[in-house]
Amino acid sequence: MARKKQEEAPSGAPAWMATFSDLMNLLLCFFVLLFSMSTVDAEKFEQVIASFQSAFSILSGGGASILEGSLVSSGVSQLEMLDVYYKEKANSQSEEEAQEQQEFIETYKEQALEQSEEMAEVIEQAVERYGFQNEVEVNFDANYVMLNMNGALLFDSGKSEIKQEAYPLIDKIGKMLETYQDNIIEVEGHTDNVPIHSNRYEDNNVLSFYRARSVSDYLREITTINPAHIKCAGRGEYVPIADNSTPEGRARNRRVVIKIYNSYSSQLE
Repeated sequence: MARKKQEEAPSGAPAWMATFSDLMNLLLCFFVLLFSMSTVDAEKFEQVIASFQSAFSILSGGGASILEGSLVSSGVSQLEMLDVYYKEKANSQSEEEAQEQQEFIETYKEQALEQSEEMAEVIEQAVERYGFQNEVEVNFDANYVMLNMNGALLFDSGKSEIKQEAYPLIDKIGKMLETYQDNIIEVEGHTDNVPIHSNRYEDNNVLSFYRARSVSDYLREITTINPAHIKCAGRGEYVPIADNSTPEGRARNRRVVIKIYNSYSSQLE
């Protein structure tokens, strides 16, 4: 009887061992999966997410910018070094604009200088016609034509009243200036650097201004030029044209200058 029971005993591993083995396999797969996910390449993972977002719209948030050349959305690739591209483009446009502006300024100056030269030729002819070429020196630049007159011809030393013998000269200059009704005309007074000693004029600046004012007021009286187009300024000793250390130089610096601005520099309404 005992031998018979021994022969009927089940063979192999118990049933619970199979269940346990399956559980161990599942745990092993689970930990392998966790390990693989913990070492995933973040860059590739983000690229995959971006591809899904743009291609299938299965994830929220729209397109994404992923490093260089990655998809932005709907199959559109991001330009590499986009900020550098826009900076270079902006710099290129700025350089082109600056070059165009410089070319415009140069053309403007050339045209203004050409007009001043033409004005100077006409004025020199008028000076010779009126016969005071020895009293008036004519120069020009890109802004104006300049009539330079020795102060001794117009004023006594230390005074701002026009001398009687100077009025015919200013009358002729006034007739000539009437040709330029639409131009700004500026009268400037200049002195040498010798300090003035006068109860009426504080210094050379004041004296130079009153001399310029005397000439400009007289031009307003004898011409048909709009009085608003005539202005005056006292420059004192600060714009010399000769050496103040010599009597000849100081005589040249004591002067009255009439500037006839060209149309480019005459800012009139």
